[in-house]
Amino acid sequence: MRSKLIAYVIAALIVAELLLVLISWFLSSLMVDGVRSLLSSEGIRWFFGQFTDMILSPVLGWLLLLAVSTGVFRQSGLLTRPSTYRERMNRMLTLLVLLLYCGVILLLTSIPHAILLSPTGALFPSPFSRALVPIIALGILVVSLVYGISVRVFTSVVDVCQAMSQGISWWSPVLLLYVFFMQLYESVCFVFF
Repeated sequence: MRSKLIAYVIAALIVAELLLVLISWFLSSLMVDGVRSLLSSEGIRWFFGQFTDMILSPVLGWLLLLAVSTGVFRQSGLLTRPSTYRERMNRMLTLLVLLLYCGVILLLTSIPHAILLSPTGALFPSPFSRALVPIIALGILVVSLVYGISVRVFTSVVDVCQAMSQGISWWSPVLLLYVFFMQLYESVCFVFF
């Protein structure tokens, strides 16, 4: 059901992009002020020359980091109910690592003149606020790795890399949706702004 919905949304974004191409051409032929055509030489050069820049943003990096970390999280077995004494003890170890990680982040943001605060001492905007999603993704990754290694779900680097790849595979519809959405958004900005 989810993949069908994403497919329909992507199809709607493609149709909207095609309509935008036609509308931009029509409005620019009527010489409406401030409208640039995507079918003009300038529009075609912009589209092909800026396509990579259109989809590159921090959001893409965040999506990839979350995909990798959730893949390791799902494969680690943290979602399953612990059935053995060893798994319960490793949950406690994982909780300890999570608390330690949160403590380190707290120290990097809460003490006076902390490294992740802005020069004025504010938390928002600051390096911390710009790196909030990567900090969360790294926390999920570290906790999942600790648990997965301790219960021997991950026995080699290959297992960890496969879990990361599996996460990207699960998130691939969202990544595809992001590409088409950003293409439409940047095209609207080019035509009207």
